[in-house]
Amino acid sequence: MATVLVVEDDPKSADAICAILAEEGLRVTTVQDGAEAFLQAKDKDFDAIVLDRMLPGGIDGVGVLDMLRKAGIRTPVLILSALSALEERVRGLRAGGDDYLAKPFEPLELAARVMALIRRRVAESSSISLEHGRVRIDLIAREVWIDGARIDLQARELQLLEYLVRHHDRPVTRAMIFEDVWGYRYDQRTNVIDVHVTRLRRKIERADMPPLIETVRGTGYVFRSH
Repeated sequence: MATVLVVEDDPKSADAICAILAEEGLRVTTVQDGAEAFLQAKDKDFDAIVLDRMLPGGIDGVGVLDMLRKAGIRTPVLILSALSALEERVRGLRAGGDDYLAKPFEPLELAARVMALIRRRVAESSSISLEHGRVRIDLIAREVWIDGARIDLQARELQLLEYLVRHHDRPVTRAMIFEDVWGYRYDQRTNVIDVHVTRLRRKIERADMPPLIETVRGTGYVFRSH
């Protein structure tokens, strides 16, 4: 069963959207603000996100989109908004949105657009991957293969590995990793990056092979393509 994250601060609107999507056989999770939307999207692998443009709490829909894309989360997003002006639609799409639907909308159109995003994701799942050296990452199925063997990673570990592979053979600082993968301003007092890198190394590296992730003293880390 496909899963959809609905980000809508109005309870009545959220219930209506959930009912529409449930009719299509989709499993729906709802949140009411941008911060919770980001946390849910980075921790769970949804097939699509329905995102309200106007949200409370200081992070609007465009802000959520920016955080998701910087964190390497490519779940297709349908933006819902009462702001129907062309410049608003363009802004949402440029921020990383995949589709834009103005409020009020017809239930059948909402359902059709969400299902189209899910079908497109499924169709692309067999061909979109990131490969470098011994590592292959399926960007849609969110699976990692190393030396032909599938490795089970948590969502954050996979996002971290993807980021390092995309920057292969180039040192990346802890600040870059924290801001681009975690989506927050870097605090030098935290060791969360080092902890996650250690866990990732244990899962992807072999004692009889050169290390895939090297520490750059005083800087951060670098992914090596051996």
